[in-house]
Amino acid sequence: MPSIEPEAGAEAAGFARLLEIVRRLRAPDGCPWDRAQTPYSLRGNLIEEAYEAISAIEEGDEENLREELGDLLLVLTMIAYMREQEGAFRVSEVLEHIITKLVRRHPHVFGDARKETPAEVVEQWDHIKENLEGKKPRNSALDRVPRTLPPLERAYEIQQKAAKVGFDWDGVEPVWKKLEEEIRELREAHLQGDPRRVEAEFGDLLFTTVNLGRLMGLDPTLALNGTNQKFIGRFQELERRLAAKGLTPQQAGLSVMDALWDEIKSEDQSSNSK
Repeated sequence: MPSIEPEAGAEAAGFARLLEIVRRLRAPDGCPWDRAQTPYSLRGNLIEEAYEAISAIEEGDEENLREELGDLLLVLTMIAYMREQEGAFRVSEVLEHIITKLVRRHPHVFGDARKETPAEVVEQWDHIKENLEGKKPRNSALDRVPRTLPPLERAYEIQQKAAKVGFDWDGVEPVWKKLEEEIRELREAHLQGDPRRVEAEFGDLLFTTVNLGRLMGLDPTLALNGTNQKFIGRFQELERRLAAKGLTPQQAGLSVMDALWDEIKSEDQSSNSK
């Protein structure tokens, strides 16, 4: 088996120094803000830093990615150390656990198994989780979908888990038809003016849209995050162009903003096609 013992180098020293700083910040005479935090209060920071790292990846901004990964690592280390302070587990146990799990789930790398394709690796990974680690759902294939996931991510995970046991669409085409059906039902509910039915039908439409993206090999969260960033960029460019004309959005009005928006969109599309 290839050696997986960590080398005594800059990485090990760097993490040791980071943990030392976190301990100092959480000490009785440390930083009042850091001492007041809990894993619960840092949930938002964890999500925010992860998305900022994702944005840096998508933008190809390596310098910013280096910084954002550091911020994410800080939040992770802080939460792990908080649990160490409470006596739940030690930071070293977190590292030992992931190291052991990675070795166990990669027998084709650290053992004698042979897997040639990503699909074979995923199949082996699931087999190890369920048969060696005993992580089968107790009552349902959906039991292991975290309730705390944001709704969009949770819809995707629910569909992924259902698909693994064979409950899935035959392909993309039937989902297009289902999407048209959901749009029609939402329109009907809206015309009838029933708020509860409108909300339910809108949820069905979103769920079906997630299914469509999943079957196209897309992660809906990443897709929506990209669209959000694209909208922000175009809207900020719209504001800059209006300011150059001495106008605010309110002064310009919708027709002027629509015309500028179309210009910006066309320029973006032209630039991206090069």
